[in-house]
Amino acid sequence: MQIENHKEEVPFAHYEEKFRVLEIQDVQQRLSSVKWDGKEFYVNLLGREFAISHPDYAIRALDGGKLPPLPTQTFLLRYLLESRDVPWTGTWMTFREMPWGEMYIKPYTGRVLTRSAFTFGTRVAAFKAAAEKMGALPLKHGDAGFQFDLIGGYRMQILVWEGDDEFPPNAQVLYSDNFAEGFAAEDRVVAGDILISVIKSYM
Repeated sequence: MQIENHKEEVPFAHYEEKFRVLEIQDVQQRLSSVKWDGKEFYVNLLGREFAISHPDYAIRALDGGKLPPLPTQTFLLRYLLESRDVPWTGTWMTFREMPWGEMYIKPYTGRVLTRSAFTFGTRVAAFKAAAEKMGALPLKHGDAGFQFDLIGGYRMQILVWEGDDEFPPNAQVLYSDNFAEGFAAEDRVVAGDILISVIKSYM
Protein backbone atom coordinates (compact mmCIF):
# COMPACT_ATOMS: atom_id res chain seq x y z
CA MET A 1 0.00 0.00 0.00
CA GLN A 2 1.39 3.38 -0.99
CA ILE A 3 1.07 5.69 2.01
CA GLU A 4 -0.31 9.13 1.21
CA ASN A 5 -1.66 10.35 4.55
CA HIS A 6 1.13 9.58 7.02
CA LYS A 7 -0.76 10.94 10.03
CA GLU A 8 -3.54 8.36 9.60
CA GLU A 9 -2.15 5.55 7.46
CA VAL A 10 1.19 4.92 9.21
CA PRO A 11 -0.36 4.23 12.64
CA PHE A 12 -3.13 2.17 11.04
CA ALA A 13 -0.61 0.03 9.13
CA HIS A 14 1.41 -0.49 12.33
CA TYR A 15 -1.58 -1.79 14.30
CA GLU A 16 -2.89 -3.78 11.35
CA GLU A 17 0.38 -5.76 11.40
CA LYS A 18 0.13 -6.31 15.17
CA PHE A 19 -3.49 -7.39 14.73
CA ARG A 20 -2.46 -10.04 12.19
CA VAL A 21 -0.61 -12.02 14.88
CA LEU A 22 -3.14 -11.36 17.67
CA GLU A 23 -4.17 -14.44 19.63
CA ILE A 24 -7.94 -14.99 19.54
CA GLN A 25 -7.95 -16.45 23.05
CA ASP A 26 -6.22 -13.35 24.39
CA VAL A 27 -9.05 -11.12 23.13
CA GLN A 28 -11.69 -13.47 24.54
CA GLN A 29 -10.04 -13.38 27.96
CA ARG A 30 -9.73 -9.58 28.05
CA LEU A 31 -12.95 -8.39 26.37
CA SER A 32 -16.16 -10.24 27.20
CA SER A 33 -18.33 -7.97 25.03
CA VAL A 34 -16.36 -8.84 21.85
CA LYS A 35 -17.75 -11.89 20.08
CA TRP A 36 -15.75 -14.18 17.75
CA ASP A 37 -17.43 -16.51 15.23
CA GLY A 38 -14.31 -18.20 13.88
CA LYS A 39 -13.72 -15.60 11.18
CA GLU A 40 -14.68 -12.18 12.56
CA PHE A 41 -14.75 -10.19 15.78
CA TYR A 42 -17.98 -8.30 16.48
CA VAL A 43 -17.59 -4.92 18.17
CA ASN A 44 -20.27 -2.38 19.06
CA LEU A 45 -19.16 1.27 18.90
CA LEU A 46 -21.73 3.93 19.87
CA GLY A 47 -24.65 1.69 18.95
CA ARG A 48 -23.26 0.48 15.61
CA GLU A 49 -21.95 -3.05 15.24
CA PHE A 50 -18.90 -3.79 13.12
CA ALA A 51 -17.43 -7.12 12.04
CA ILE A 52 -13.64 -7.24 11.84
CA SER A 53 -12.05 -10.22 10.10
CA HIS A 54 -8.86 -11.87 11.39
CA PRO A 55 -6.02 -12.48 10.61
CA ASP A 56 -6.39 -10.49 7.37
CA TYR A 57 -7.99 -7.24 8.48
CA ALA A 58 -11.22 -6.11 6.89
CA ILE A 59 -14.13 -4.27 8.46
CA ARG A 60 -17.81 -4.15 7.59
CA ALA A 61 -20.77 -2.38 9.15
CA LEU A 62 -23.62 -4.75 10.00
CA ASP A 63 -26.17 -1.98 9.43
CA GLY A 64 -24.92 -1.58 5.86
CA GLY A 65 -23.92 2.03 6.54
CA LYS A 66 -20.68 3.88 5.94
CA LEU A 67 -17.47 2.45 7.32
CA PRO A 68 -15.78 4.49 10.05
CA PRO A 69 -12.82 6.69 9.04
CA LEU A 70 -9.29 5.37 9.39
CA PRO A 71 -8.55 6.93 12.83
CA THR A 72 -11.67 5.20 14.20
CA GLN A 73 -10.58 1.91 12.67
CA THR A 74 -7.17 2.37 14.32
CA PHE A 75 -8.97 2.98 17.64
CA LEU A 76 -10.90 -0.28 17.20
CA LEU A 77 -7.68 -2.16 16.44
CA ARG A 78 -6.03 -0.72 19.56
CA TYR A 79 -9.13 -1.69 21.56
CA LEU A 80 -8.85 -5.29 20.41
CA LEU A 81 -5.07 -5.33 20.92
CA GLU A 82 -4.72 -3.57 24.27
CA SER A 83 -7.94 -2.84 26.14
CA ARG A 84 -9.63 -5.06 28.71
CA ASP A 85 -12.77 -5.30 30.83
CA VAL A 86 -12.53 -3.05 33.87
CA PRO A 87 -15.55 -2.73 36.18
CA TRP A 88 -17.12 0.72 36.40
CA THR A 89 -17.70 1.85 39.99
CA GLY A 90 -20.28 4.49 38.99
CA THR A 91 -17.83 7.39 39.34
CA TRP A 92 -17.12 9.94 36.59
CA MET A 93 -13.71 11.50 35.93
CA THR A 94 -12.37 14.35 33.86
CA PHE A 95 -9.56 13.67 31.43
CA ARG A 96 -7.12 15.60 33.64
CA GLU A 97 -7.88 13.39 36.65
CA MET A 98 -6.80 10.19 34.91
CA PRO A 99 -3.22 8.89 34.50
CA TRP A 100 -1.13 11.01 32.10
CA GLY A 101 -4.00 13.49 31.87
CA GLU A 102 -1.77 16.46 32.63
CA MET A 103 0.70 15.49 29.90
CA TYR A 104 -1.99 15.26 27.22
CA ILE A 105 -4.24 18.07 28.47
CA LYS A 106 -3.22 20.60 25.80
CA PRO A 107 -4.05 18.46 22.73
CA TYR A 108 -7.09 17.10 24.57
CA THR A 109 -8.43 20.58 25.30
CA GLY A 110 -8.21 21.60 21.65
CA ARG A 111 -9.42 18.37 20.08
CA VAL A 112 -12.20 17.59 22.55
CA LEU A 113 -13.25 20.35 24.97
CA THR A 114 -12.96 23.38 22.66
CA ARG A 115 -14.34 21.42 19.73
CA SER A 116 -17.33 20.24 21.84
CA ALA A 117 -18.01 23.76 23.06
CA PHE A 118 -18.05 25.39 19.64
CA THR A 119 -19.70 22.46 17.82
CA PHE A 120 -22.53 21.86 20.29
CA GLY A 121 -22.68 25.01 22.46
CA THR A 122 -23.52 27.06 19.37
CA ARG A 123 -26.25 24.60 18.26
CA VAL A 124 -27.74 23.22 21.48
CA ALA A 125 -31.10 22.22 19.95
CA ALA A 126 -29.34 20.29 17.15
CA PHE A 127 -27.05 18.63 19.71
CA LYS A 128 -30.06 17.50 21.75
CA ALA A 129 -31.83 16.13 18.68
CA ALA A 130 -28.72 14.24 17.53
CA ALA A 131 -28.07 12.73 20.97
CA GLU A 132 -31.69 11.62 21.21
CA LYS A 133 -31.45 9.96 17.78
CA MET A 134 -28.44 8.04 19.08
CA GLY A 135 -30.43 6.83 22.09
CA ALA A 136 -28.21 8.69 24.58
CA LEU A 137 -29.34 9.16 28.18
CA PRO A 138 -30.36 12.78 28.92
CA LEU A 139 -28.77 14.46 31.96
CA LYS A 140 -29.89 17.39 34.07
CA HIS A 141 -26.54 19.21 33.97
CA GLY A 142 -25.59 22.06 31.64
CA ASP A 143 -27.85 23.62 29.03
CA ALA A 144 -27.80 20.14 27.51
CA GLY A 145 -26.10 16.97 28.65
CA PHE A 146 -26.13 13.32 27.57
CA GLN A 147 -24.53 10.03 28.50
CA PHE A 148 -23.28 7.72 25.74
CA ASP A 149 -22.27 4.06 25.72
CA LEU A 150 -18.99 4.18 23.80
CA ILE A 151 -17.72 0.61 23.62
CA GLY A 152 -17.88 -2.43 25.91
CA GLY A 153 -18.52 -1.18 29.45
CA TYR A 154 -17.06 2.28 28.78
CA ARG A 155 -19.31 5.34 28.95
CA MET A 156 -18.90 9.06 28.33
CA GLN A 157 -20.87 12.19 29.13
CA ILE A 158 -20.93 15.49 27.25
CA LEU A 159 -22.30 18.60 28.97
CA VAL A 160 -22.63 21.84 27.01
CA TRP A 161 -23.43 25.44 27.90
CA GLU A 162 -24.65 27.85 25.27
CA GLY A 163 -22.63 31.00 24.67
CA ASP A 164 -24.01 34.52 24.92
CA ASP A 165 -22.82 38.10 24.44
CA GLU A 166 -20.54 37.90 27.49
CA PHE A 167 -19.33 34.32 27.59
CA PRO A 168 -18.26 31.87 24.86
CA PRO A 169 -19.90 28.43 24.69
CA ASN A 170 -18.45 25.87 27.07
CA ALA A 171 -18.36 22.09 27.39
CA GLN A 172 -17.23 19.37 29.76
CA VAL A 173 -16.57 15.74 28.86
CA LEU A 174 -16.58 13.08 31.55
CA TYR A 175 -15.40 9.48 31.42
CA SER A 176 -16.57 6.46 33.38
CA ASP A 177 -13.77 5.76 35.84
CA ASN A 178 -12.82 2.43 34.23
CA PHE A 179 -11.21 4.44 31.37
CA ALA A 180 -8.34 5.19 33.77
CA GLU A 181 -7.21 1.54 33.62
CA GLY A 182 -8.79 0.32 30.39
CA PHE A 183 -7.43 2.88 27.91
CA ALA A 184 -4.16 4.72 27.34
CA ALA A 185 -4.32 8.52 27.53
CA GLU A 186 -4.00 8.96 23.76
CA ASP A 187 -6.94 6.58 23.24
CA ARG A 188 -9.07 8.67 25.63
CA VAL A 189 -8.34 11.70 23.43
CA VAL A 190 -9.35 9.74 20.34
CA ALA A 191 -12.50 8.47 22.12
CA GLY A 192 -13.57 12.09 22.63
CA ASP A 193 -12.78 12.89 19.01
CA ILE A 194 -14.83 9.93 17.78
CA LEU A 195 -17.81 10.76 19.99
CA ILE A 196 -17.93 14.36 18.76
CA SER A 197 -17.65 13.29 15.12
CA VAL A 198 -20.43 10.71 15.43
CA ILE A 199 -22.77 13.18 17.15
CA LYS A 200 -22.00 15.72 14.39
CA SER A 201 -22.97 13.16 11.76
CA TYR A 202 -26.45 12.99 13.32
CA MET A 203 -26.88 16.79 13.39
